[in-house]
This record gives sequence, structure tokens and C-alpha cells, in this order.
Amino acid sequence: MRYLLLLSLLLSLTAFADPQTRPKIGLVLGGGGAKGAAHIGILNVLENNNVPIDFIAGTSIGAYIGGLYALGYNADQIEDIMFNVDWDKGFSDFIPREDLQYADKQLRDEYNITLRLGYSDATLKTASGLLLGQSAFQLLKLSTGVVSEFESFDDLPIPYRAVAADIVTAETVVLNHGSLVQAMRASSTVPGVVEPTVIDGRQLVDGAIVNNMPVDVVKLMGADIIIAVDIGSPLLTQEEINLPIDVLDQLSNILTINTTKRQIDLLGEKDLLIRPDIGALSTSDFSQMSVAMALGKKSALENKHKIQSLSLDDKQYSQYTRDKNLKKEQWIKAASRPVVGIQYENDSDVAVEIIERQLGISVGDLVSKEKLDDAISRIYALDIFDTVNAEFIDANAGRILVIKTRAKSWGPNYLHFGFSWQGDFSSDSQVSLDIAYILTDITDNGGQWKNEVSLGWESLLATEFYQPLDTDHDYFSRARVQYRQEKYAPGRFTQNNSRPALTYHYGQFSLGLGNSYTDNGISEMGVLAEIGQMNFEDSAYDVLDYYSMGTYLSFGFDNLNSINFPTQGNKLSLDFYLRKDQYAHPFLDNTENSSLEINFDWRGAVGVRQHTFVGVTSLATVLSDDDFTIRASELGGFLNLSGYHKDEFIGAHKVFAAAVYQYDLGRSIFGNAGLPLYLGGSLEMGNVWGINDSVKIDELITSGSLFLGTDTSFGPAVFGVGSGVALDRNKGNDIRAFFSLGKNW
Repeated sequence: MRYLLLLSLLLSLTAFADPQTRPKIGLVLGGGGAKGAAHIGILNVLENNNVPIDFIAGTSIGAYIGGLYALGYNADQIEDIMFNVDWDKGFSDFIPREDLQYADKQLRDEYNITLRLGYSDATLKTASGLLLGQSAFQLLKLSTGVVSEFESFDDLPIPYRAVAADIVTAETVVLNHGSLVQAMRASSTVPGVVEPTVIDGRQLVDGAIVNNMPVDVVKLMGADIIIAVDIGSPLLTQEEINLPIDVLDQLSNILTINTTKRQIDLLGEKDLLIRPDIGALSTSDFSQMSVAMALGKKSALENKHKIQSLSLDDKQYSQYTRDKNLKKEQWIKAASRPVVGIQYENDSDVAVEIIERQLGISVGDLVSKEKLDDAISRIYALDIFDTVNAEFIDANAGRILVIKTRAKSWGPNYLHFGFSWQGDFSSDSQVSLDIAYILTDITDNGGQWKNEVSLGWESLLATEFYQPLDTDHDYFSRARVQYRQEKYAPGRFTQNNSRPALTYHYGQFSLGLGNSYTDNGISEMGVLAEIGQMNFEDSAYDVLDYYSMGTYLSFGFDNLNSINFPTQGNKLSLDFYLRKDQYAHPFLDNTENSSLEINFDWRGAVGVRQHTFVGVTSLATVLSDDDFTIRASELGGFLNLSGYHKDEFIGAHKVFAAAVYQYDLGRSIFGNAGLPLYLGGSLEMGNVWGINDSVKIDELITSGSLFLGTDTSFGPAVFGVGSGVALDRNKGNDIRAFFSLGKNW
């Protein structure tokens, strides 16, 4: 009889080990942001106790970790992935300046307030989220790998589901096929913060608002026993609700807690609910992931007895693991196959040739996840798409790469804003507000019509038509009409020649042809005509009218990583203007003047850890046989002879150079939190000379500054002290305090 009992027991264990007859175990991973690292600790305990997982479903961060586990990654590998991802990058879709096209760099510099606004059909448009989700998507894709789309998520090593919500219908959407990364992304798209993820025409957001712990989904998949993990946040106490953001946070907690309660009611006696004690942790503080993981492991060990009741013996679990790894190897092997075709799903008016040029991937290439990420970044850096995605479809001979681009939801006509406020506590502040309205894709080849208005210290009214001349946008034409008024407070024409207040206003027309010879550079040549007037207050010249015609030739290169506080790169320009001017003033003997104006500007930066060294050079000259010209360059202001007022010096010839040191104080104080704060100093030398004066090195004016600056939503904010040698040699140095908000270059 004892032998019969032993034999029946062994047969029952064998039956439990058979995946066709043993109870199927489903794992449910709830949402909770950075607290989701607790899931890794729980997975570690399950693996150490030989618990097989047959189905897995998740919401938000649970969908992400669950997706990785379903792909065949084990707990240690998921830990390595999650702890080596810079999650803070997912909170910004800001395209690095050095990655932008040349023209887009100049546009961002001029219109330095970052807003996503458009105006079309008498309607003001904006993005439907504070973030577009592009950076977060690329982080998901990098950490997941170059996985092909799946006809069914049942084909994964572990059958998988992700839960999202349709923001239009409020319906629960269970994602069971297609792009695994898109499913992860949709399930974790925080409504109002990140733009909805569009899948099959539905606008999907974080599934936490409808089902934060999808027990019912795993039951429908066929699970007999369920292990559910709840990492949701508890309700705030009355003392913790002090700000409007706290009220919104509480509303979110109420939604998720109510959906979780309904799912808990579906659990039976044989099921296991694990609730790590992580209520004190933040959903957005990824620096605390190690704490969350430890607490998750601790909570699983507290349920070790029930977990061990689901265990397989070592031999059985090894077989389960081998079967899972075989399926994992299949998609890994598929990911190493070459590209046999490239398709474009382009939901925009942008020519496919533009996208193709930035892609940098050809048929026959082997594409790693890093290479694919670089390609996506290059396309996104065109700054004309809402989102850029790339997926693979398996084919007989390899894989088909599908590039998916979607136009900006607030386009195609955009509003841009710029702001500048500069002062030195001893003279009038200079404030300006800049507005641009740009209509894009007004021709088949991507023509643009830009209209600009500047109000404040300097005024501008301009309209410009930009037309690419080829499908690759290598060549372009530009026509521009503008009216500009520039003001100069009393200052100096030269070091020894005082200048009354001056107002300079003119209208100008220009027509040019150009070549974008790289993403970072352009050359342009054209013709221009100008009519204007100079007004001198309290001067014998009083009013000077003039008319001008000429040609120009310009070269530019720019890969500087920041216009405000650069740490790498160079920005340089070289311009030639050949003009013939005609003047109308009784005091001038010669009313006609031909001149060649040459301007050269360079700014370069080299950074070593927290230290950055910036060099600046600016040279200008006007070559003319006459003793009068209206063409002049300015000096004075922050990092432009910081010890003097803005544009205090005006002259036909200019020499200026500066050496700037800046220390990343923010990194020292806040670590890698991304809070910019710079402490810097500069040594500057320069001067201007009149049209008939000789440039003399011994007449260079020495100046310098100490400053503290940071980047804000309105551009750089700088406060500092500038010092300059007194122009009266009998006096000491001039010292002045200054401030600047917005563009100051």
C-alpha cells in the first residue's frame, strides 16, 4: 500500500509539472511609476522559488516591466536595464540644439520662449500634453531592443497584455498585438502630461484610470492562480492636501484605488495579493528605485509560504526556463536579420525624401537598437513631427523597417515668441517682445511664409517667403521685406568721440539663393535694396535720409550645443555686403558712397566635466573712400565689453575678443538633477574706430565680468558685475551691476 501511495504522489507531482496539466499561474503588475521597481524584487523572489509564470498583464510601469519579462528577460536582466536608463530624459522632448538644422537653431535663438502653439482656421491650437512622449518612447525602445511587431502577444515567451484607456470613450483597451513598445507606451501615457498614444485610430492613455491592476485580464487569458501586485499610492491625508497640485494628485489616487478595489474583489482564496509598503515613495523619483525594489522583495518574502506552494522542483523549473529561452532566442535571432525593405507611413505633408535622407539606414544593413535610436533622433531633430516611430515586420529574407511619422498636432501654422530684458540699474532698461507667425507647407515642396513683429526698445515688422528648390532641401530661395527701427542711447562713436541719442529706421527688401551644405551650415548670396533715415538728437546732423542698393554673400556654421551657456561646439558667420549708398543731407559734400562691409563672428566652447571655456571673436570693417558711412557695428553690454552700457560704442571698424570661464554650479549642488546654474567670469578686449581711423591695438579697451546665470522658460537669466577701464584716464575702473533675462547675445 505504501508503494501505491508513493507512486500516486509522484504521478501527481509529474502532472503538476506538465505545463498542459498543472495550474496556470498569471502575474498581474499594477501601475505606480518609479515605485514599479518593487516588481523587480518580487520577480526575483518568484524566480528564486521556481515559480513559473504562464500569463502576464500590466498597467503603466507594470506593463513595461511585464513586457520585458514576457520577452524572456529575467529579474536580474530587468534590474540591469531599468537601473541603467536615464529616466529623467523621458521628462523632456527638448531637441538638443546641436541636433537641429541650421535655420531651426537660429529660429530657436531668436524666439527663445518654448511654447507649442499654432493658429489655423481661426483656432488657437496647442499640444494635447505638456510632453509629446518622444523621449520616453525612445527610452522604452532602447531598453527593449529592436523587436519586430507581433501578430499576437501570445507568441511571446510569456503571453502578455497591456492595459490602456481610450481618452475619447473612457473604455478599457486591452492591447494584445502589434508593437510591444507602443503597447508599453500607451499604457503609461499620463493624460494631460503626455500626448495620447494613437493605436488603430484610438487615442490611448495610462490604463491606471480604468484598471490599475488588471486581474480580470489575466483571468480571461486562462490563469488558474493569480499573483497580483498592487503598488498604488494611498489617499492623501487632510494635512497633506495644501496645494492645487495635491488636489489633482488626490483625484488620481481616488480613480486608481477604486479600480484596484474592484479587481481585488475578483481574487479567490488560492490567489495571492502582494502589497509592498512603498506608500511613502514618489511615483516620479527614479532615484529611489533601489529602495522600492528592496521593499518589493521584502513583501514577497513575507508571503514566502504561499509562494513556495506554487514552486516546481529544480528539474521542472529548468525545463520551463529552457522553453521560455527558446522562444526568446527566436525573436533575438529575428532581430539580427538584415533589412530587406524600408516603408514609410508618413502622416504629414513632409516629402518622404527628407525623411529618407535623415534615416541613414539602407537595405541590407544590420540594425542595432543604438543605430535605430540614432536614426529616429535624426528624423525627430527636423523639428517638424509630433512623433517619430520605427517598427520591424518579419519577412522571408529578413526584416522590413517601417518608419512612422506624424505631423505636429498644433500645426501646420505656428506661433513663436521671444523675450529680452536687459538693464544695469543706471540707465533705462531695454525690453523687447518678439512674435512670429510661420505658415508651413504652403507649397508642394515645403515652402514657408514667416511674419515677424518686434515690440519694445527695437521695433521690427517683416515678412519672408522661404522656398526649397529641390526635394532634399539642399538649395533654397528667400525673399524678405522688413521695416526696422533701432535705438541707441547716448554713447560714443569712438573712444574719444561722444554720440547723441540715435534712432535708425529703415525698410529693406532682399532676394537670395542659398545652399544648406550640411545640417549645421548654409551659404547664401543675393541682392538687397534699402531706404531709411537716421535721427540724431541734439546734433547738427539732425536727420539723414539715405537710399541703398547692393549685393551680399553670407556663410554660416553652427553646432554649438547652447546659445546661452554652451559647453561644446562652434558658431561662426562671415558676411560680405557690397553697397552703393546715396545720402540726402546739406552738410555732406559727397552724396554717394560705395562700400564693402565685412563682418566675422565666432563663438566656441570646450567643456571638461563641470568646467567650460568659451572663446568669442567679433571683427567688422567698412572699406570706403568716403569719410562718412551709415554702416557701423556696436560694442557694450554683457560679454561684449561688460563694463559698459549696451551698445555704448558704435564705429565703422570693430575688434573684439573675449575669454569666458563658466563653472556648472548646478551639477555640484543638485547632482544630475538637470538644474542649470552657472558661475562664470570673463576677460574682454575690444574697441571701435571711425571710418577714417586706423585700428590700433594699443587703443583696445579692457573689460571683464563676474556673473551667475541659469536657464529659464524665458531664456537665460543672468546677474553680474562688469568692470571696465574708465575712458577718462584720470579715473579708476568703471564698475556696474547688470541683469539680463531672455536673449542677450
